[in-house]
Amino acid sequence: MFVIRDVQRADLPGLKKLAALLDTVNLPDEEKTLLEVIDRSVRSFDARIRDPFKREYLFVLEDAKTGRVIGSSLIIAQHGTRDAPHVFLDVYEKEHYSQNVDRHFKHRVLQIGYNFDGPTEIGGLVVHPDFRGQKKPGKQLSYVRLLYIAIHRARFCERVLVELLPRLEEDGRSPLWEALGRKFTGLSYQEADRLSRLNKEFIQQLFPPGEIYATLFSQKVQDAIGVVGPESEGARSMLEQIGFRFDERIDPFDGGPHWSAATSQIEPIRRYRRGKLSPTALPDDAEPSKGEIEDCLIALERSTGRNRFRAVRALCRFADNSVQITKSARESLSAHAGDRLHTIPFES
Repeated sequence: MFVIRDVQRADLPGLKKLAALLDTVNLPDEEKTLLEVIDRSVRSFDARIRDPFKREYLFVLEDAKTGRVIGSSLIIAQHGTRDAPHVFLDVYEKEHYSQNVDRHFKHRVLQIGYNFDGPTEIGGLVVHPDFRGQKKPGKQLSYVRLLYIAIHRARFCERVLVELLPRLEEDGRSPLWEALGRKFTGLSYQEADRLSRLNKEFIQQLFPPGEIYATLFSQKVQDAIGVVGPESEGARSMLEQIGFRFDERIDPFDGGPHWSAATSQIEPIRRYRRGKLSPTALPDDAEPSKGEIEDCLIALERSTGRNRFRAVRALCRFADNSVQITKSARESLSAHAGDRLHTIPFES
């Protein structure tokens, strides 16, 4: 069984190994920055960051047998503020027609945009390659963010955003950045990516403010606009099933598509339930049965101490206001009869 919990400073060595697998803006392969990410998350979970919309929550996935950190995911309470706007490229079509030559064209157009009062963003999902596909650890890490948002709706925005990874070259370069970003900034994709972690001002100052016709790009670049990479196909399909849709916006760095949904309309959040842990447990060999025993992501949250938040995937049964779970799930959560549990269905 895997346990998902709030990150602790002691998790730095495990996170460094994960970051080395996929060096991203949200989980960078730099110890100093990782420590800052961990510290911001710890202060977010214990509410030492007073403004809830400035909080960022990092979850880690732990192998319950070994205690090894094998994955992580992140919630950014608000992506897009006056100090650090959310930057994107709008994607839309424009039509042109000449009566004299009887020519009609539809052109795909990109235009830089900024959001200073942005949505909640879920991102930073990383799973160690050795564990992918085993009991869906990636989906557990993805859903735990929705469960936490469901528990604390007032701390998050009315819309949730996901930036999906696009199709990149074998050497990690972005075709869109080579065709557009490099020409206006003089920076490589990696240089711009690192700089953007600290400040996106250079995009506002150097990118052209007007419309950019994608027709000017090679067909290869045009075909990649708004398309997810092969490693993101599973995530895209899952997001679509629970209510997310393509925003007709892409990331200005790599061209990755932006998908979003109204928070209240995301299927697992709509089906959030809570109840007190029953004194009696489900047998560990219990089977799901429609309308009675469900496959759920179950969380226990405490108001004090370390590891304030713990979640596991397990079977549960609701009876009135009480929740029955298996003995192994109870032990993994360190839960006792009467504790309040929070659940969302895992197979939405």
